[in-house]
Amino acid sequence: MQSTEESNGLSLIPSLMACKCPRCRVGKVYEHGPYSLVARAMLSSCSHCGLVYEKEPGYFYAAMYVDYAFIVAELVSMAVAVSVLSGSENPWLYISVMLLFVLVMSPFNYRYSRMLLMYFLTPGLRYHPEMS
Repeated sequence: MQSTEESNGLSLIPSLMACKCPRCRVGKVYEHGPYSLVARAMLSSCSHCGLVYEKEPGYFYAAMYVDYAFIVAELVSMAVAVSVLSGSENPWLYISVMLLFVLVMSPFNYRYSRMLLMYFLTPGLRYHPEMS
């Protein structure tokens, strides 16, 4: 028998990837997609449960540390990939590929570093099935 969380389609990973509210997993956190040309700003609160996303001024500064971890992992991965695929020792090839990759991935990093901060790194902010 499936749990209530699974039967409602509100499991952790799909909710995180869809950028749903960490408390109810129903409301949106962002209005538009990560590569949208309209706006990349977060909503101020959940339309379903009323959770205010920014707990205090400067709350999302902690997401910069998560973003930093993303960038380091991406840069190391790209350096290894360029080395394996090209075998080149030209530093300009490495620099250009890695900078291009970081620029392309920056909207993704911005969005999901904040989502990981809210889902896993904020004490007291947990999923409440009764709110969904």
